[in-house]
Amino acid sequence: MKNSLKVHAALFVVAFIYAANYSLSKDVMPDYMGPFGIVTLRIVGAALFFAVASRLAAPQDRLVGRADNVRAILCGIIGIGGNQLLFFSGLNYTTPINASLLQTIAPIVVVLASAVLLGEKITLTRVLGIGVGAAGAASVILSRAVGPHAGPNATLGNFFILANATAFGVYLVLVTPLMRKYHPFTVLARIFLVGAFVAVPFGWREALTTNYSSFPLYIWAEILYMIICLTILAYLLNNWALKYASPALLGVYIYLQPILAVIIAVSLGKDHFTLARAGQALLIFTGVWLVSRKPKVAPADPVPLEAVQD
Repeated sequence: MKNSLKVHAALFVVAFIYAANYSLSKDVMPDYMGPFGIVTLRIVGAALFFAVASRLAAPQDRLVGRADNVRAILCGIIGIGGNQLLFFSGLNYTTPINASLLQTIAPIVVVLASAVLLGEKITLTRVLGIGVGAAGAASVILSRAVGPHAGPNATLGNFFILANATAFGVYLVLVTPLMRKYHPFTVLARIFLVGAFVAVPFGWREALTTNYSSFPLYIWAEILYMIICLTILAYLLNNWALKYASPALLGVYIYLQPILAVIIAVSLGKDHFTLARAGQALLIFTGVWLVSRKPKVAPADPVPLEAVQD
């Protein structure tokens, strides 16, 4: 298989993994396990995997200097612990389609965070894109939730998902210099370790008191999916693809993720797709497209628009 086909295959698999998670997680939460318990299992499992992988793949690689270590700690707090606690808490309350649409605004947050933290220029086109995308996100948050998993706390769940997308956008800006300087496993091992210290105090009780003996086989399969595919495999494929994929190509797969999430959620009977949601999706997609357009004069963005991760 040619390298370009491998990149497309990797990005499609990542998009599909994330898209399926919106519906599969609803089977587990809250009847079998709470969101914080899931986050704890997921982060601790990934932390152990990347700790071993970093020792095998890059035994001599170490984070050097106070600045890089502080940056890694911030990445673990914001991008792993806080990000995932917010995501699963929000998904527990809102619907799969709403969550997938709101996740799509992460590239807009990347541009804003790059402007604040790195001094990147925001063009008029990007300002327009931020406004259009924000209007779409506000429409999703304030709309009345529909579907079998809509509940009284859907608006709160939407806010949590928006905060999750914001945290992930900031994380992308913070982690990129580390990924370019060190082996990916070295960085992932450190930030997942920090993330575990953030998540475990919130979720250890749920993880330990869950009645695992009551789990049917498909619930076990979905939990293993979240630990192995959603966390470990998706991170590995994403980091490999980022070495060869352009920001424009990554942007295409950002749009693909909610489309796949809608198809999966509707086909499994987890959610409904309406004309109002189609309009909200159009606003958000248009905003992300405008923000993702590269300025004509300015140099290329230092932060890739990575596919959305929980």
